[in-house]
Amino acid sequence: MQGTVDGFSYGAVTPVVAYLMACLGGALGLRCTTRSLLVTHARRPAWLALGSAAIGSGIWTMHFVAMMGFTIEEAPIHYDRPLTYASLGLAIVMVGIGIFIVGYRGATGTPLFTGGTITGLGVASMHYLGMAGVRFHGRFTYNTLTVAASVVIAVVAATAALWAAGQVRGFLWSVGASLVMGLAVSGMHYTGMSALTVHLDGAAHAGGGAPAASALAPMLIGPLAFLLLAGVVVIVDPLMVVGRPQRTPVEHKPGVPAAAVTAHTDRRPALHEGRRPVHHHSRTPQNR
Repeated sequence: MQGTVDGFSYGAVTPVVAYLMACLGGALGLRCTTRSLLVTHARRPAWLALGSAAIGSGIWTMHFVAMMGFTIEEAPIHYDRPLTYASLGLAIVMVGIGIFIVGYRGATGTPLFTGGTITGLGVASMHYLGMAGVRFHGRFTYNTLTVAASVVIAVVAATAALWAAGQVRGFLWSVGASLVMGLAVSGMHYTGMSALTVHLDGAAHAGGGAPAASALAPMLIGPLAFLLLAGVVVIVDPLMVVGRPQRTPVEHKPGVPAAAVTAHTDRRPALHEGRRPVHHHSRTPQNR
């Protein structure tokens, strides 16, 4: 028996809030990734780890906020907590691998392609592992081509977002990239959901479906609190609150990847604040 699925039990509320969660996680993660390119080698892992956790938490929260509106009309649904939390860990780890590759190897060429692919696969893996944690009297099947399309969307979106993070062009650039990333992650989610078919067994009963908000809400508290904390860290950081981070003191320090130095070539003369390069040339001998 095939079940009847409704992904929008609360109307536009869940997709809009889910999109905002994806944008929030993306914005924080991309700003942290940008920040990592501007610090010394010793501090870079901390910023990259924070960015990984922010993006992973954001896409995971987006997924399960959207799932609050998901119902199967003929059967109640529940969530397996270990698998649900495992999907969060998987998202953070795989996004982290991609971000660390870009953070240390640069947001161009092979490192960008590799990091974007791994990050995108992390987004897709989180989605389908999270769906594996849905419990009801039946099973899911997926359309292979639609699943493949959702994975491609995730990979392209992640690659574009990491490229944008490596440009180091200021706050508005990161906001625009996070909006695009949020749209792509949401698009990946609903593309994956469109591949879904529900098959019910004999234990299903009519009228049993209901939104799973009460089951999901407690699990969302931790990631939401972390995103709030990450937001505070980014906001209070003195180099992140300005439109263009201060880059000059860092680019000559050891450990900064070549991509970060290259990205600094677009800075304007105003960044030098009128300082004279008195230490960069020697006096010419006086005429005899």
